[in-house]
Amino acid sequence: MKFVLATFNRDKLRELSGLLDLPGLELVSLADVPGAEPPAETGVTLEENARIKAHAALALTGLPAIADDTGLEVAALGGRPGVQAARYAGPDASYADNVRKLLRELEGVPVERRAARFRTVCVACWPDGVEFAAHGVLEGRIALAPRGTNGFGYDPVFEVEDGVRTLAELTAEEKNARSHRARAVRSLARLLVLHEPAPG
Repeated sequence: MKFVLATFNRDKLRELSGLLDLPGLELVSLADVPGAEPPAETGVTLEENARIKAHAALALTGLPAIADDTGLEVAALGGRPGVQAARYAGPDASYADNVRKLLRELEGVPVERRAARFRTVCVACWPDGVEFAAHGVLEGRIALAPRGTNGFGYDPVFEVEDGVRTLAELTAEEKNARSHRARAVRSLARLLVLHEPAPG
């Protein structure tokens, strides 16, 4: 099976490639496709955005495609940044920009009111019209300050369930055992092996 991963984010590509470790599965990235550009993520839900990205990659390459979209929902902010997590501080925001904005908006909010969850949706689609979606959720809370040097995005400020470490303080193996993206990708992997491509 050969799939195109609908992402230009090298961090996400590395993580997804490690999680989608199925026998006979070959992955290529849109970052390696000449002329490829990311589509406008105009969906109002994570699943809509993942579907937009997957179908754009399929149309461009003719290959079955896999895309994901991840949101961060912070209770004290009414669920923000949500689907806008990657662009929270603006369309060209860096990871650090987004984290700074999040912490600024949570200034003065006590630890017990900083509950948050990461939510990931993965979509796979084939040229024969078959499509699967899989979901993963990780509960936690937003730390008072960044900690750790592993991971990417909001990982340095997202404390996992035990409240002792952030995602950025976990090893890659520990993160892949429990993260929202890992849970969604593992669910998707189970669906991938069920689909028999149409002949020809």
